[in-house]
Amino acid sequence: MQPHVTPFFQASTSTWSYLVRDPASGEAAVIDAPLDFEPVTGEVGHASAAAILQAADRDGARVRWILETHAHADHLSAAAWLKERTGAPTAIGAGIVQVQETFKQRLGLDGGEPYLDGNAFDRLLQDGDALPLGQLTIQVVATPGHTADSMSYLIGDAVFVGDTLFSPAAGSARCDFPGGDAHALFRSVWRIYRLPATRMYLAHDYPPAGIEPRAEVPVAEQRADNRHIREGVGEADFVAMRQQRDAGLPPPRLLWPALQVNIRGGRLPPPEANGQRYLKLPLQLRPE
Repeated sequence: MQPHVTPFFQASTSTWSYLVRDPASGEAAVIDAPLDFEPVTGEVGHASAAAILQAADRDGARVRWILETHAHADHLSAAAWLKERTGAPTAIGAGIVQVQETFKQRLGLDGGEPYLDGNAFDRLLQDGDALPLGQLTIQVVATPGHTADSMSYLIGDAVFVGDTLFSPAAGSARCDFPGGDAHALFRSVWRIYRLPATRMYLAHDYPPAGIEPRAEVPVAEQRADNRHIREGVGEADFVAMRQQRDAGLPPPRLLWPALQVNIRGGRLPPPEANGQRYLKLPLQLRPE
């Protein structure tokens, strides 16, 4: 039996999220659901996440898991909002603890605040863990390289790879974030290529101009055609390409807002004395 996969695309952040349903039982997992966020006004909304719940209701699905492939740096997670409405547990790779420590320091966040440690999520996943989904099983596969907490999820013939890969035309994830490692990414990609999966689902896609973003790519197509890592590309060449490319990339537009929410498991920062919530932005002074 194979899962039924419904993709959702948030154009403002080029984010793909998924409702993955076991056809036999109706149990479902939500993967990488985003909040809506307008950085100019500070407005936060839930339309993108609500659309996933509406689809679940339409299909008679019961959300059993809320999964994150990693702490994204380019969108704000809706995991906490979804948990409030479904009661489903949230889960992410155990490497999130390292990510939390790194960004607590960089943002000067209070270590005593709730949800700035592993308690932000209900389940911290290890490589090889198996989560029940009706008559299906979610196999947890550690795929570090883009970040230290990156996990992929193998469900039947489908694998959900987070930011590890984009479409063949767009290539692979950057490795210059804290905990990133191009050597590890190369090995993670080849681990994915060798899984018993035929369908690969992406968390983002950034195709060249004029090409539509893709949610699903056949694994065989990635192995043959991915512009960065495919049959015949060795680890040394991939690492050299990735390091040179990463050196010229700007930070993601939503890096600081996203990490402040995502390391809290999708929760907004707590309100201050005046009742207002704030996101912090570390300043860097240009040399004179």
